[in-house]
Amino acid sequence: MSANPTKTQTTITMPQLGESVVEGTIGTWLKQIGDPISKYDSLVEVETDKASAELPAPVAGVLVEILVEPGTTVAVGTDLCRIEEPAAAAAAPALEPTGDAETVAVTNNGSVRPPAPVPPSSTSPVRRKGEIADEMTLLRVRSSPVVRRTAEEHGIDIAQVAGTGAGGRVTKRDLSAHLATTSAPAAEQPEQPTAAPTPSVAPVPRPAAASQPGSRTLVQLYPGDEVVAVTPMRRRIAEHMVQSTQTAPHATVVMEVDMTNAVAWRAARKEEFRRREGVDLTSLPIVLKAAALALADHPRLNAVWDEDRIIHRKAINLGVAVALDDGLVVPVIRNADRLSLAGLVHALAELAAKARAGALAPDDLDRGTFTVNNPGTFGSLVSTPILVQPQTAILSTEAIIKRPVVIDDMIGIRSMMNLSLTIDHRALDGLTATRFLQAVKRWLENVNDDLTLY
Repeated sequence: MSANPTKTQTTITMPQLGESVVEGTIGTWLKQIGDPISKYDSLVEVETDKASAELPAPVAGVLVEILVEPGTTVAVGTDLCRIEEPAAAAAAPALEPTGDAETVAVTNNGSVRPPAPVPPSSTSPVRRKGEIADEMTLLRVRSSPVVRRTAEEHGIDIAQVAGTGAGGRVTKRDLSAHLATTSAPAAEQPEQPTAAPTPSVAPVPRPAAASQPGSRTLVQLYPGDEVVAVTPMRRRIAEHMVQSTQTAPHATVVMEVDMTNAVAWRAARKEEFRRREGVDLTSLPIVLKAAALALADHPRLNAVWDEDRIIHRKAINLGVAVALDDGLVVPVIRNADRLSLAGLVHALAELAAKARAGALAPDDLDRGTFTVNNPGTFGSLVSTPILVQPQTAILSTEAIIKRPVVIDDMIGIRSMMNLSLTIDHRALDGLTATRFLQAVKRWLENVNDDLTLY
């Protein structure tokens, strides 16, 4: 949209939603062109491998331009939209629909709510920069990067897929249905020899040769198979996990902890705490407290690897993994070593609730220095967590299980838990890792009535 030099516009860019996040996928635009904007109003949903967040407006005004379509993955710093501030907002409705009106229609197409109305006399078809003349073809090929990538991987011309999304967009469900109707029946047919070479391409893509660099081998589909398109969150998690394991040499140390005293301490206080505070007192905040205190004495685990240097972080900010239906997110408890146990309980409960509601803000995911995962909630006994780059360590708390243990040559029933610590072996060795685990173990095993909640 052409900007009048006398008008003040603020360009909103893609924020960095976490220390290791370099891109995000644009979701639904919550405001449309011409909508009045108040400061801190949510503009658009942004999805990364860590979370789905709503991007707030830093200024008040009128939304005059949307620069990125829903479903598009963009790098941090990319311009997303423009807001015209109040001094100039009043002039916005008077703008005549010139050629820029077509651009607005394109950039806004595909969102949940329709674009700003176009005068009835306008009959020009919507076009992209490539000047596509056939509007139906344009609507069909308009899709998210995930859908286009999946179509390319399966050798499908996306223009041939009927789109049921807004404005004719091809959705993941459309592509899955197309794959099911075209690929599954083909899998039932035996391969027939070709009588003579023809110039046409085979309708069913064949597996790529392993010798071809960068090629993807297609997995054959069988009758009854369900094809599920990868969501942006799942793809970002996959990319981060691969990048993490390829970047850092991982090593995992496991240590057994007697949680009997900690379990008894919690049991004696959980009902009263629930009545007074309105949240559950679980075992995880107790482990978070132990880890935060141990990190103060073992700074190498509260650090990042930066090629020719290791940076020990002063702040102890604990990232806590929260499981979601299609992945997990890692919101961060800032300055965890300064919080009481009750403070850790409330911080954890608040972040977990926001994560499951998809309401995490960018600041909730940023500046983590050490991560704690809790697969023990689901019964895990031993795990080997993958590092959150560029952190040097991640701790998993496993299930607390009552079992017989030898104590002073006698057998007793104790509540036992394993702690699994994965480290970046470039920055840490086994000695440093085990000393840290020993510090956590000693603190947890020595919990008694002197431990206070506040």
